[in-house]
Amino acid sequence: MDTNINTEKKVIMLVDDNVTNLTAAREILKDKYKTYPIPSAKVLFDLLEKIIPDMILLDVEMPEMNGFQAIEILKADKRYMDIPVIFLTAQIAENSELEGLSKGAVDYVQKPFIAPLLLRRIENHLLMQEQKNQLKHYNENLEELVSEKTKEIYNLQNAILATVSDMVEFRDDITGGHVSRTQGYLLLLIQELLADGIYKDEIEQWNVDEIIQSAQLHDVGKISISDLILNKPGRLTDEEFKTMQEHVNKGVEIINTIEKKAHINDFLTSAKIIAATHHEKWDGSGYPNGLKGTAIPLEGRLMAIADVYDALVSVRPYKKAFTPAEAERIIIEGRGTHFDSVLVDAFTKVSNEFALLSANR
Repeated sequence: MDTNINTEKKVIMLVDDNVTNLTAAREILKDKYKTYPIPSAKVLFDLLEKIIPDMILLDVEMPEMNGFQAIEILKADKRYMDIPVIFLTAQIAENSELEGLSKGAVDYVQKPFIAPLLLRRIENHLLMQEQKNQLKHYNENLEELVSEKTKEIYNLQNAILATVSDMVEFRDDITGGHVSRTQGYLLLLIQELLADGIYKDEIEQWNVDEIIQSAQLHDVGKISISDLILNKPGRLTDEEFKTMQEHVNKGVEIINTIEKKAHINDFLTSAKIIAATHHEKWDGSGYPNGLKGTAIPLEGRLMAIADVYDALVSVRPYKKAFTPAEAERIIIEGRGTHFDSVLVDAFTKVSNEFALLSANR
């Protein structure tokens, strides 16, 4: 047996200046509903301050305040506007019925009452009102439901990116922590650009959270590079370096595969841009496509600084780690050749924060 079923009777207020009508309606309804016989609209509004009914049966013709006047007040008050109102009348005239329905009544019932008809009308309208209330509740909570679902999808997408980027770092043991640090550098640069109003129109079109998360895949193509090259204890030959450069195109291919299988195209758009262009150089001497100047997407130009800086301050088999000051000097020397001059200027303003972040190893 379901003990959660609500067996409490619904509340109906009967408003009529005729005692006989009130008594008759109450007798019909008393077994199924909790009823309140009310002799006038004024008394109705006094009682509404204490009790909100599920329905109001409202006589049209009453002294002092008639039914039309009463329903206008009801529908103008947020507390009462959703209460269904059925008009009671001794004679239904077409014009009167249209006026009542236009003012918000859900139905008319003629007096004297026919018990089965009155009960069915009330039952039907209470059911419709319950359905309307459920729909209203759903709509009010829809934004929250959508937000929760979006968050779930976002977390799933981020988990995919994090797992794939971890796979890269597990293979490339000389770049441990590189992904998370470059994400931090990237965020520092974006925040500084926004603060200075630089490239603001473009950046404000971005979802910055997605940009930062997508940056995790900038080196995903290294998965396809041989361990002999990836972890070679020394400088690469020209041929080996060409093979290493292929990690860019391989990365784009991998991201395309993720898009097709995971159906998260929008989320990975930035990942593909960053992976494809973070080794391009401002003067056109970069790879893989020799893009030049602003032909390089802003995401790639930003990532170029973050990526190079972290490589400079990290130990490699063929070099020691540069100090943050040395790395800053090299970045500045690349102003207008390797890097976008405007971005280098922004970098110099947050170079101390870069240094602090690079120390977290």
